[in-house]
Amino acid sequence: MGERTKKQKLILGIQHTLAMFGATVLVPALTGLNTSITLFCAGLGTLLFHWVTKKKVPVFLGSSFAFMAGIMAIIGDSRMGDPDFMEKLASVKGALIIAGLVYVLFAGLIKIFGYEKVNKLLPPIVTGPIIIVIGLRLSGTAINSAFYYNGEFSLKSVLVTVVILTVVICVSIFAKGIFNLMPILFAIIAGYLVCLPLGFCDFTAVREAHFLSFMDKDIVTQLLCIPQFKLDAILAIAPIALVTMIEHVGDITTNGAVVGKNFMVDPGVHRTILGDGLATALAGLLGGPANTTYGENTGVLAVTKVYDPSVIRIAAVFAMILGIFGKFGGFITSIPSPVTGGISIVLYGMISAVGVRILINSRLNFGNSRNLLVAAIILVLGIGCDSIPVYGAVTISGLALAAVVGIILAFILPEGDDSVLN
Repeated sequence: MGERTKKQKLILGIQHTLAMFGATVLVPALTGLNTSITLFCAGLGTLLFHWVTKKKVPVFLGSSFAFMAGIMAIIGDSRMGDPDFMEKLASVKGALIIAGLVYVLFAGLIKIFGYEKVNKLLPPIVTGPIIIVIGLRLSGTAINSAFYYNGEFSLKSVLVTVVILTVVICVSIFAKGIFNLMPILFAIIAGYLVCLPLGFCDFTAVREAHFLSFMDKDIVTQLLCIPQFKLDAILAIAPIALVTMIEHVGDITTNGAVVGKNFMVDPGVHRTILGDGLATALAGLLGGPANTTYGENTGVLAVTKVYDPSVIRIAAVFAMILGIFGKFGGFITSIPSPVTGGISIVLYGMISAVGVRILINSRLNFGNSRNLLVAAIILVLGIGCDSIPVYGAVTISGLALAAVVGIILAFILPEGDDSVLN
């Protein structure tokens, strides 16, 4: 579609920033970590990831929900100002650094033994359903945000959602030129304007935010907190990296399917895992949550069809700015949940649709019992299971369980002569 102008890339970058914001700030809100540090780490981690992956992969790294259980097991209900919070934060920092190094270790192993070993374990009959699960697992969150307000079903929220979906559809199909590339941004603006008279907008965060976040003594204290490497925290948090690496491969596969490139080969899955791991270790050092590849931004790629990685890097810089300038972050925080929920319906649905596309393009024969069983088990385990306790505070997500079981079944079950349609 031609070279983008700087102004166009700037607008597209803002769109990606808006897409990742809600989920990224939710993790620190639930765990007691700092939102400004989290945003700064997300942006910086994304830039580090792009440097490691030769600036080829259009991926944004935001806060990982998978590590929340482990972080909360250590921090508990303690918050900044409590006498034991800093000691617990130091333990979490150390454990997240170790988790990042686990990524680095496996990246080295993949580099040594080759991508082919990974590719053989992840055929389309596994990656397609896993990608479908990635989108559908998030659908409940989207619906709750879109149709409910303060825990109750709201017709006003439904109205906002209808407006947002209408704008996304109309802009995506009927708009021309640069406007066709910004359905998410236009929808957020329209939804926000509708929310104003409905009383959904809360500007408290804008009023209370420092102009410069790092003028806040609490933030400086958390940044300068020295990591501690305590065994209980490491056992609660670091093993989760073994699970999230499977999700990482699924996300990179999804991203490549959207873009139309095989990032598992070029720049290589060892580089993407290395970038994710280094970003997580960096976030741990600074006091942010673990980072992970974000499906929300992959959804934006699918909607806009603009795959330029430099646009994601612009979004990363915006995330860092939001982390540094508290007023900007406060304004983004004021975006009501019905707006983010309505947008999420589109983005999460796009991710699942990519999984369906993989199955179609691979021309898999679902008259073959092996294919039918593998897909069926992945879908039910991935969507039906929330999290399963493994050891102590360590849990495995339904997505990771589905991926592991799917990989094993696809490996041990014979394909048969009719596994692929002619």
